[in-house]
Amino acid sequence: MDLKELNERVSAARRETEARGETFYPGPSRVHLAAFPPKERWDDWVELESRAWPERVERRYMLVPTTCFNCESACGLLAYVDKESLGVRKFEGNPEHPGSRGRNCAKGPATLNQVTDPDRILYPLKRAGKRGEGRWVQVSWDEALDDLAGRIRRAILEDRHNEVMYHVGRPGEDGFTERVLAAWGVDGHNSHTNICSSSARAGYQFWMGLDRPSPDHASASVILLISAHLESGHYFNPHAQRVMEAKQRGAKLIVFDTRLSHTATHADLWLSPYPGSEAAIMLAVANHLIQEGLYDREFVRRWWNWEEYMAVEHPELETNFDGFEDVLKSLYAEFTFEYAARESGVDARQIEEVARVVAQAGTRFSSHNWRSAAAGNSGGWQVARTLFLVNALLGAVATEGGVFPNAWNKFVPKPLHTPPHPPRWNELTWPREFPLAMNELSFLLPHFLKDGRGRVDTYFTRVYNPVWTNPDGFSWIEVLQDESLIGCYAALTPTWNETAYFADYVLPMGHGSERHDVHSYETHDAQWLGFRQPVLRAARERLGEEVRDTREVNPGEVWEENEFWLELTWRIDPDGSLGIRRFAESLERPGERLGVDEYYAHMFQHSVPGLAERAAAEGLTPLQFMRRYGAFEIGRKVGAVYEEEVPEEELDDARTDRFGRVYTRAPKPPSTNIVPQPSPDADAEGRRLVGVSVDDRILRGFPTPSGRLEFYSKTLADWGWHEYAVPAYIKSHIHPDNLNPDQTVLISTFRLPVQIHTRSANAKWLDEIAHTNPLWIHPKHARELDLRTGDPVRVETETGHFVARAWVTEGIRPDVVACSHHMGRWKLQHDGEGQRQLMQTVALDRKGSEWALKRERGVAPFESTDPDTTRIWWADVGVHQNLTFPVHPDPVSGMHCWHQAVRVRKAEAGDRPGDVYVDTEKSRAVYRAWLQFTRPADTHSPDGTRRPYWLLRPLKPAREFYRLPEEKVDSGQ
Repeated sequence: MDLKELNERVSAARRETEARGETFYPGPSRVHLAAFPPKERWDDWVELESRAWPERVERRYMLVPTTCFNCESACGLLAYVDKESLGVRKFEGNPEHPGSRGRNCAKGPATLNQVTDPDRILYPLKRAGKRGEGRWVQVSWDEALDDLAGRIRRAILEDRHNEVMYHVGRPGEDGFTERVLAAWGVDGHNSHTNICSSSARAGYQFWMGLDRPSPDHASASVILLISAHLESGHYFNPHAQRVMEAKQRGAKLIVFDTRLSHTATHADLWLSPYPGSEAAIMLAVANHLIQEGLYDREFVRRWWNWEEYMAVEHPELETNFDGFEDVLKSLYAEFTFEYAARESGVDARQIEEVARVVAQAGTRFSSHNWRSAAAGNSGGWQVARTLFLVNALLGAVATEGGVFPNAWNKFVPKPLHTPPHPPRWNELTWPREFPLAMNELSFLLPHFLKDGRGRVDTYFTRVYNPVWTNPDGFSWIEVLQDESLIGCYAALTPTWNETAYFADYVLPMGHGSERHDVHSYETHDAQWLGFRQPVLRAARERLGEEVRDTREVNPGEVWEENEFWLELTWRIDPDGSLGIRRFAESLERPGERLGVDEYYAHMFQHSVPGLAERAAAEGLTPLQFMRRYGAFEIGRKVGAVYEEEVPEEELDDARTDRFGRVYTRAPKPPSTNIVPQPSPDADAEGRRLVGVSVDDRILRGFPTPSGRLEFYSKTLADWGWHEYAVPAYIKSHIHPDNLNPDQTVLISTFRLPVQIHTRSANAKWLDEIAHTNPLWIHPKHARELDLRTGDPVRVETETGHFVARAWVTEGIRPDVVACSHHMGRWKLQHDGEGQRQLMQTVALDRKGSEWALKRERGVAPFESTDPDTTRIWWADVGVHQNLTFPVHPDPVSGMHCWHQAVRVRKAEAGDRPGDVYVDTEKSRAVYRAWLQFTRPADTHSPDGTRRPYWLLRPLKPAREFYRLPEEKVDSGQ
């Protein structure tokens, strides 16, 4: 059958389906190959039992939507709930989801492995011995809640608010827990962002006022990706679909990746640059556009803050656009193709070819960088800044096929209760040394505690495993074992992890299909809202049962976090005297605790444009609609919001300054939240910035201090980083100039497409595909060391070493080695702890500041409720390399700079793959050394504040708490 005949059959099937009044799903390809169950039949879908063949055995299912929680994409899932057993048999894609469109990567269906994991935690546990000793007793939720609520209440009453801390990895929600903390009045939010994406965020925020890009890959003519984004970046499934659709239409794909990643294999042009040189290449591309006049001159004139740049930096010159263009040419003239070639090791002709292809894209140039080069290098934030420079030169900003500010392509609905900003500032998370950091300095917490900067009384981790995920994990173990530094630690987790071993409470929270969340992400040029829900609860409610608590339907006593946080808030303030309880109180039933149905019903009814009308058309309430379909598309083709005119009613007593910024006394209109536009700041008279005057029209502009795209960041200049105020190239800490002759570079940040940081160790299908992390090493390098694939190899860092197995491959540069960060999971020799299919058993040995992790045994088959665990055929699960990395905080973005200068050599006698050695006193020395690179607010704040108020910050304190106190910080501690 040829493609034409197949398409004709598909068209006929569509006509027949629609004639029956049903919806036809053409399948993931949008042409053929597969079809989805029509949504009209989701209450009763029939499939044949494959294992019963050749006998015909029917299985009847109820299909319940939810969203995947195995990366940040939040792709749609359909749970196939067996109508006989009311158990989930499988997860497949939800075709009603606008972001993922029914398609999923391997991680989505593997949700089934996680909910049926025989090693999962089913009941609340409390430690019975010392932390890390492995002795636990089962307790009730009431006992755990009363203890935690009592501790938090005492901290609040005793004005120890900053001793309460919540530390989250992947949130999977849009602000629920941040609002809980705000209700408590604590500045206690901590996150993983400074080990993930802060430098990339910095590069984008200094340009456009919002910290994430939203590329319209599907409509692009040229797509440039820095790193293996297609296979493993943020939103990689929704983005990968659209990248490949663009390629099928003829778009060119350019990939910068030091490794030969899966993404690189799809590229039309693949560059393998020396790590950290990516900004030099991007500046060479930009210089080509500038010198040859190939940029969008009118866009630059209208939307760059070039006038401010000229007035501040070149007051001796006349402030006109022609003069700026002359300055621009001289500013970047040194960044020739030859210069970029010397820095990167990439042939100058290949860089020139990239520049010529990019120049042809015009406004259809989409680009993305997230972790990778930005996360690995000191100054890596300039990688994102120089990448976006090319978009800004081409005018490919908020265009079809260009890059949008993320908030224009996502939607955050307003909740039922909105607590005020916390009336305090927590220096354990936002220290004065890092006034421009994009997020909390979370990975420095052990060092801050050892410095005596504070104490944590009650500490929560959620979807986070800092001992394993963060650098310098032994320092985390040291502070977790010291009850004078951390009084009580509650690990909110459905599975065992390396940090939970040192907890006081291990509280089992639901997996993605066992909890509620709303989320919206910038997957393409549209706005959608996804709804994660406990599928068994939704299934039983469809059958007419009333479920008031997810513990009634989840396995064991597994709870969901929405209900947990609401109940904990209620118990912190049982009589309402602290003013906290009201934020967890029902509006429908005053005096009772708020429930999840009321919470989401109110949100969907009042805060999501178009949802109520769409639901009513189907005879449903908005909540019923979201429970039925799992997602709602709010709008498509958002477009160039910055070009919208400001309405006359917002221009009361307006004032325009010399750079065209328009300030108004008119109150801010009620936000529909369709396109949030945070107001960066106010003028000296209290007027708010409402827009910019462009060619005699007052337009919305961008949420930056200038209202325009900031080629020139006066923020950077004013806060002590004048030399980096325009896009520039910063030589990395692992630049060849900074290495000793016997050192090479270790790349440790790359992901495998089928693994999920620490959350997939209990997903057997994923574990079988990928379960170890050998050291990628080029044949030339391997010959010098007399290494072959499989040989043990020792990798020495500043603070210790780890032992891995070599994988000799031409897919890596000769001057670089690489090791994936997913693997090397471990458990202690304690009964009942750990995930036995991907955790090796180890012994921890400590002598003062010297730590050794020794592999006792690998993974082996075992008996469990899942017969597949007897079929485990692998033993090697890799090495926990992050333990050996000291902290490297970038002085501007606060990002941990992951790339390591290492010595690679053959393993010594007695070394076994998986072994680790670290001296935490050396870790302390590296921490102190990097702290010296900072420019603290105490000495560099231009206005006596801790941080520029316009910069984004989760759980933003009230404005008056941005003021610096009188005492000074000692950066030499």
